[in-house]
Amino acid sequence: MVIARRGISVLENLRSTIQFRELTLDRTGAKLDRAANIDDLRAMAKRRLPGGVFDYIDGGAEDEKSLSRNTTDFDRWSFRPRVLRDMTELDTSVELLGKRIPHPLVLSPTGFSRIADSQGELAVARSAQRMGLPYSLSSMATRSIEEVAAVSDGSKWFQVYVWKDRGIVKEMVGRAQGAGYDAICITVDFATLGRRERDVRRGFTLPPKIGLDTIVDGLLHPRWTLDFVQSEPILFANVSGTGGKDGTDAVGLADYVKNQLDPSLSWDDIEWFRSIWDGPIVIKGVQDVADVDVAAKLGIEAVALSNHGGRQLDDAPSPIELVPEAVEVAAGRTQILCDGGVRRGADIVKALCLGATACMVGRAYLYGLGAAGERGVDKALGFLTSEVERTMALVGANAVGELGPDYLTTR
Repeated sequence: MVIARRGISVLENLRSTIQFRELTLDRTGAKLDRAANIDDLRAMAKRRLPGGVFDYIDGGAEDEKSLSRNTTDFDRWSFRPRVLRDMTELDTSVELLGKRIPHPLVLSPTGFSRIADSQGELAVARSAQRMGLPYSLSSMATRSIEEVAAVSDGSKWFQVYVWKDRGIVKEMVGRAQGAGYDAICITVDFATLGRRERDVRRGFTLPPKIGLDTIVDGLLHPRWTLDFVQSEPILFANVSGTGGKDGTDAVGLADYVKNQLDPSLSWDDIEWFRSIWDGPIVIKGVQDVADVDVAAKLGIEAVALSNHGGRQLDDAPSPIELVPEAVEVAAGRTQILCDGGVRRGADIVKALCLGATACMVGRAYLYGLGAAGERGVDKALGFLTSEVERTMALVGANAVGELGPDYLTTR
């Protein structure tokens, strides 16, 4: 009897201390549950996507030094936390371009998003709306201005690559205005295409050309391949029917940029954009504080410090490196956005401490999209926003307005 009671006691103890995971047939959901951060989503995306597709998302220009430093330069600063402060009420909201958003985060424009998942920009826009975050749609998107507006009534920006045919640009900007987009984001670091050597080695085109190597790669990544072949053809939706290449046929990015984009774009063109757009303008791709001053004098509402995710000029300055001096030069005349290298909510908080209004992210959500489609984007945005909240609570700041250089020390 004593042995039996001891056996019962052991079973009761096991029941009270051990919980079995619920059996699920949702493999993707189970993998997402085990992901702990953006890097885990990157690893998931690398397993799911063919090598050429992953490298297109993940890679940078030449030796990828800018790509690397965009992330590692955040390590130049560490926190100086304050303690014994009431953290009951925490406010992570900021005012950006005249609107209050719940988190200091904007989704950067990324071209050809359907290469990661068939829903592409639609999935990202829906996820951004649920989080209350602005989403920037690329001129080279694979879903149109109108398609994205149909699935999201959240804050949307339209990113402008300036075509040689300004009539096309005017038409796209007018369509964005008519579809209720809040701002245009003019990319200015694209006079020519950076040499992205991972793509060169793979002979990567958009959409990918089919060869024996891509067939084998596709067979090794059946979930992506099935999703890709069952969806409608991929094209540059916003320029489809304009007379230029729209992605229906495979194109090399270098040739596309050379043939379509206008290298003559200059500060003199900003007045023209004011004449065709009634709303805020963001200049994206500024890499020197002297240009911050020029933008401020022209009345530009926001400047995104960016080196195009390390995909254009290698050895360009990292965005976080520029923030302190850019904020000083701007002197409140224009808002400063830090665009590039963000992999943690703590990175965002550091940029805010240095004076940035918000951060922009591109690869972070693309890793989520490549890992698990729309659910992966939700996961990525959830990581970043919850990490911002946790970091602010742990450094002792109740609101974004309380953050400043006093919360940081240089390494």
